[in-house]
Amino acid sequence: MTASSFDRALKLVLAHEGGYVDHPDDPGGPTNLGVTLGTLSAVLGRPATRADVKALTPAKVAPIYRARYWDAVRGDDLPAGVDYAVFDFAVNSGPTRAAIALQRLVGVADDGVIGAVTLAAVARTDQRWLINGLCDSRVVFMKSLTKSWPVFGKGWTKRVAGVRTEALAMVKAPVVATATTMARPEGGAPPKAGLVQTGGLLRALKRLFGGRPA
Repeated sequence: MTASSFDRALKLVLAHEGGYVDHPDDPGGPTNLGVTLGTLSAVLGRPATRADVKALTPAKVAPIYRARYWDAVRGDDLPAGVDYAVFDFAVNSGPTRAAIALQRLVGVADDGVIGAVTLAAVARTDQRWLINGLCDSRVVFMKSLTKSWPVFGKGWTKRVAGVRTEALAMVKAPVVATATTMARPEGGAPPKAGLVQTGGLLRALKRLFGGRPA
C-alpha cells in the first residue's frame, strides 16, 4: 500500500502495545511501545539498558517496526486491511509465524517468506475472509501457549478483536457477500475476491425485483 498505510497501522499497533512495562511473567522482559530489551539490543548493536527502553518514543520505534515487521511481511504490497492484520500478527508473534498463517489460508507453500506467489494468491482471495482467518489463527496459537494464556489471554483476545474490527474497516474492496466474507474459515477453499456466494443476498435481490424468496 502506501506510506500512510504504515503510519495508520503503526498508530494502532502502538495503542495496543502501550508504554513501559516490566511484567515478571513476560519472557520479553522490559518493554516500551512494544519494543523489548532484546530487540532494542539487536537494533543498537550493544546490550540495551532499562533506561534505553524507557527512553523510547513513537518516532524512535517507527523505523524498528517498519524494518523488522512491516517490510518483513511485505506490508506495502498487501491489500488494505490485510496489511494491518498481518503486521499486527507479526509484531505479536513474529513475522515468520504471521507469514505462514497467511500462506496456509491462501493455499501456497508455507515457507514463512511472503513473495510473488503468496502475493498473487492473496490478491485472488476475499480480503475480509483473510482478515477473519488471520485473527482466528492468532487466537488458536495464543491458546496453545498454556503458560502465558492464563495471564495474558484476556488482553490478547481483546487485542485481536480490535485488530479484526479495524482491519475489516480498512478493506477497500466492495462488500459482495456478507455470509461469505464474514464467515470463520474453518476449512475448504478460500473464497475468491469478489465472489458472491450468499443465499441472503440472492433472496434480497429476488424481493427487490418482485420475486418470492426461496
